[in-house]
Amino acid sequence: MHDNDKKPKMVFHSIISSIQKIALYETKSHFYLMGSNNTLTRFRVLKIDRMEPRELLVMDDKIEYTQYEIRDLVKMIDMGNRNRVNQRGVASGVTKIVSSFGIIGFIRFLEGYYIILVTKRRKIAVIGHHTIYKIEDTSMIYIPNDSIRLFHPDEQRYVKMFQSIDLSSNFYFSYSYDLTHTLQNNMAPPKHIKTEMPARTLDSSEVTEDSDDFFNMWTSHKDWQKNGYSEKTIDYGIRSNPHRRFVWNSHLLDPVEKNLHRDWLLYIIHGFIGQSNVSVFGRSMYITIIARRSNKYAGTRFLKRGANFNGDVANEVETEQIVHDSGVSSLNNGHFSSFVQLRGSVPAHWSQDVSKMVPKPTITIDLSDPYVETAGEHFNGLLKRYGSPTIILNLVKKREKKKHESTLSDGIYTSVKYLNQFLPPEYHIQYISFDMARKNKGKQANVMGRLANIANTAVLKTGIFLSLHPYYNKNQVSNIKKFHIFTKKKTLQTGVIRTNCVDCLDRTNTAQFVIGKCALGYQLHALGILNSSQLEFDTDCVRMLEELYEDHGDTLALQYGGSQLVHRIKTYRKTAPWTSQGNDIMQTLSRYYSNTFSDQEKQHTINLFLGSFIPKEGKPPIWEIITDYYLHHTPAIKYSRKTKVLTQWWDENVLKCLPYSLLEVTKTCSEIIQIQDPQAEMIDVYYDYYRPYELSLLLEVYSYQVSHSVRDFMPHFTTNFSPFAVRVRPGRRREEAGNKNTILKNPSLTGQSSTSSTASSASSSVSSTDDDENQDILEFQKTAYQNYTEVISFETLFPSMKKVYGVQPEYPKRCYIFLYKKLVLINKNAICRTDHSKPHTRLLDKIFFHTDYDNIEVPIISNKNISIYEQYIKTDWRIHAKS
Repeated sequence: MHDNDKKPKMVFHSIISSIQKIALYETKSHFYLMGSNNTLTRFRVLKIDRMEPRELLVMDDKIEYTQYEIRDLVKMIDMGNRNRVNQRGVASGVTKIVSSFGIIGFIRFLEGYYIILVTKRRKIAVIGHHTIYKIEDTSMIYIPNDSIRLFHPDEQRYVKMFQSIDLSSNFYFSYSYDLTHTLQNNMAPPKHIKTEMPARTLDSSEVTEDSDDFFNMWTSHKDWQKNGYSEKTIDYGIRSNPHRRFVWNSHLLDPVEKNLHRDWLLYIIHGFIGQSNVSVFGRSMYITIIARRSNKYAGTRFLKRGANFNGDVANEVETEQIVHDSGVSSLNNGHFSSFVQLRGSVPAHWSQDVSKMVPKPTITIDLSDPYVETAGEHFNGLLKRYGSPTIILNLVKKREKKKHESTLSDGIYTSVKYLNQFLPPEYHIQYISFDMARKNKGKQANVMGRLANIANTAVLKTGIFLSLHPYYNKNQVSNIKKFHIFTKKKTLQTGVIRTNCVDCLDRTNTAQFVIGKCALGYQLHALGILNSSQLEFDTDCVRMLEELYEDHGDTLALQYGGSQLVHRIKTYRKTAPWTSQGNDIMQTLSRYYSNTFSDQEKQHTINLFLGSFIPKEGKPPIWEIITDYYLHHTPAIKYSRKTKVLTQWWDENVLKCLPYSLLEVTKTCSEIIQIQDPQAEMIDVYYDYYRPYELSLLLEVYSYQVSHSVRDFMPHFTTNFSPFAVRVRPGRRREEAGNKNTILKNPSLTGQSSTSSTASSASSSVSSTDDDENQDILEFQKTAYQNYTEVISFETLFPSMKKVYGVQPEYPKRCYIFLYKKLVLINKNAICRTDHSKPHTRLLDKIFFHTDYDNIEVPIISNKNISIYEQYIKTDWRIHAKS
């Protein structure tokens, strides 16, 4: 083939939002939002009408301004409104109200609209050069002018209820990376352009069997030949369509999403994001945990159980574990690996009555489902999103004296058995039951070992995602070859492991940690870090992963259950100290109190935030609604006849794509732009990450602040610096080594019961040490990190050896001292002096005899000296004789 006939390589880059800073200006009749990039070279303007009391009128001219043009525009607005006095009593024409970093959305209750802005953010993680931010503070501003405001008596109560949603608790966003999709989906090439913006997912009927990749038409065009693109790269900037299931501000963006430029739109997720740096002899491997909570059928523990008619289950969380080598941070050239797992309630219509004051309310099956339609909808969605196989790890009890949890276990087993008879055998849903509570009884119980065996089998079936060809050892484990995980240049994960217990909190989090630990071994093995895929407990790497999953579990437990985890990973490893039992009791009481007294108010808040309930005139307010069942189960009040055959519970296009995911095979994007310059600002994440136009302090750089295996986990006294070495006495722990000013997590969605949970977390971290000797080390580390306002004593400046190294020095025995002195004396005699500054005479040479007699020559004595000596002898004899 001729060189000019070769197709060029196409590289896709995510477009970076050009609006990362926003200034809100106010006049009497309008709000002006001036959005710009970080370098303040590109600007856009939004104009919001304030003279409309109920409707939202937002005008976007879609024009990009320069810095000089935007200054002229502000001056013109100021001059045009100079004679007017705004509602704050300022005589100037235009007033700057607030600076922000993005628009969360717009909301209306019974009066006019409010705008919600991100006023404070914090860098929480990086994926390559893509930065992820956590929302730290927001501002909610009423849009209509007070002169035309129409008051309603219930407005302030709705505002107070909405503001009880703590947007600073575990809401995340990114300007360049799509957090609503997995890494595997983000790195997949797009297949279709879908420009419409409504909040609906791609209908399966839109994808036809003969639909080809629309990029084939572009590459077959002769333009690239005329421009001499043979064996070169063509760069495209794309904007992906977000996964609506995980967009938590979708309802807030609905009023403006169709009319605004995409750079104004900020899609936020809710859940948990944590990151740590595993230093492998100076080579930084970043481990990131991203947990995305579904906005479908979302709510609190006892008020949201089971599933609705659409197959959306309660407490559904997608957890993604990403590992990447920070040495090469480009998504196209670096080595990235990810693994996705899922948790969610049992997909059936069941509930628990919390009206009675009992610790464990009875599990009730609310609706019989003879054809398993609800579970079928749920598993059809999993096959569509993740492919095949779907592996269910059910941790619910199987045998009980009084039937309670086993009701759910029997139900999910029957459902899977029924659904599998209509599905091809190679794509069957795989069911694994493991009674975790029962297996944990007894001192010799080995729950973690059994879970590890299950996890290894399941991970080998689903595989992991790897962006480039793996670096695994030639002498790789035989089972890797058997299951064909590392056989392709770009390895894909097909299928998902779905874990559940009753609450999907304590037991589920421990099982997900074991699965994540197993997957991490394969990820590090594929990236060339480990010779094998085995990771041992009590290593710095696994302890760091355990901390991530502990934070992950605590955050999700606070959001769904109202307290932190009760049974932790250490509980099932049998390493938790007896002092942690008091903390477990406090967490149980906190969860019980939250579920009994505050869950109803939280549920109203979530329904209001997500748009499940929209206030309207003449409609009962949300606090007067007895139950929200009909808000989440619309078929219960509006029946719609289904045309699909009950035995075909899956979509045809889903089955055609198996074992791959339909969402990846038919990936869509909303915009695609051919880039002439690969270093264009709109796709240059390197420039956006390092920001050479700003002065950076090294101590404030994120790489120095992220949790580090050497600084936060490696013991002081070790000589083995490998993060994969088993520690007999584990070292520091991140949450225990921090000072009192460390920012603590506050994952409560509604801001309620956060103080008690956070306080209990502090006590928990101290009581979760492994032994008494570790306690002394931790006490010293706490003292070393105290702020400077504390009293500094001699003991704090010069701690004892016991506190630092865990060893108390003792006075040596007398025999050892004698032996030591003897060795010192031998050493002095054996070494010749080379110091010429000290006196060195013939007399000294004669005094200090040599010890090597073989090397001494016999002196030569002259006859004169001999005669003198003989004469002396004779004289001495005569003297003695006379006497």
